[in-house]
Formats: sequence, structure tokens, C-alpha cells
Amino acid sequence: MHNRTPRMPERPAPNRAELDARFTVELASALTGARRRALRDGDRQIDTAHLLHSLIEADPEVREVFHGGPRPARVLGYLAQRSIGYGLRWRGSVEDSGAVPAIRARADDGWSPSALAALEDARHRAASHGEARAAGLDLLAALAADPECRAVEVLSRAGVDVRWLAGRVAVLTADAARHA
Repeated sequence: MHNRTPRMPERPAPNRAELDARFTVELASALTGARRRALRDGDRQIDTAHLLHSLIEADPEVREVFHGGPRPARVLGYLAQRSIGYGLRWRGSVEDSGAVPAIRARADDGWSPSALAALEDARHRAASHGEARAAGLDLLAALAADPECRAVEVLSRAGVDVRWLAGRVAVLTADAARHA
């Protein structure tokens, strides 16, 4: 009989307290979900596809970007297939789109270099509109801005125009800042 318990990384990704200090409750929840998903799938690192999957599931503002309808369902469908099919080609490899120098991103910290770059970009985006904590929309915009990341590949396979998505997030973020 095979042991189906996923193995834990030697060094875990940032803990809940670290996430809460930098991100909104919704985004911290999505990041925790991404960590669980990566562990369950047996992946070496949390990558941008894990982040996208958990964002869509955990954050209603992120789902709203897609206007409901079939888009979130199609994206989630491709993300589910990742676990059982086409994502297997990613297994065992480190996602590095070149968005951040690999030397800055330790391979043993639990996050892919591209995911780390997206998280950092999300924090900068939040700060640029006066927020102390990054939200799901900030991370979604950061993911959409990296054309070489796995999240963009998933979005493209699901028929989502990433330029449209980035523009939609910008409009929603600007509207939220005006009403705050």
C-alpha cells in the first residue's frame, strides 16, 4: 500500500502570522490555501498557478473580476486538470519566469521565484494606492503582469485575455480607492 500523505518541505513557507502582517485576511487565506494545495499535490514549491487557484476560490473580489459566468469555472477547470494531468510536466521543476533574480529567491523557502515576485509586486501595488496590506486584486494584477508565469499560462488556456484582466483589475482597484 502506498502512503498518500504528502511530504512536508524541509523549510515551510511563511507562517500565518507573517502572512497576516502583510496581506488582507482574504489574501492570507488564499495563500494558506495555496500552500495546502501544493503540499497535497506533492509539488516542491508553491507556484503562481497554486496562487491563482486559491485566489479564485477564496476571494469574492477576485471572482467578481471575471463577471461571474463561465470564466472562473473554466479557469478552475484547467487548474483542477493541473493536479491530474497537464500540470504533471511542472512537477519537480521550479517556476522561474525571470521576474526576480533567482539568487534572491531561496529554492528551499517553499515559494517559487515567480510566486515570490508576484507577492512582492502585490505589496508594491497596495502601497501605491495607499494600502498597508496587499489584497487579492493586487496579487491578481501582479500575476497578470508576468507573461511567463504559470498562472498566465492557465488563464490563457482558459480563454482569459490577460490584458483585459489586468485592465479590469486596474479599474476595480481605482474605483475602490476612490470610495475609500
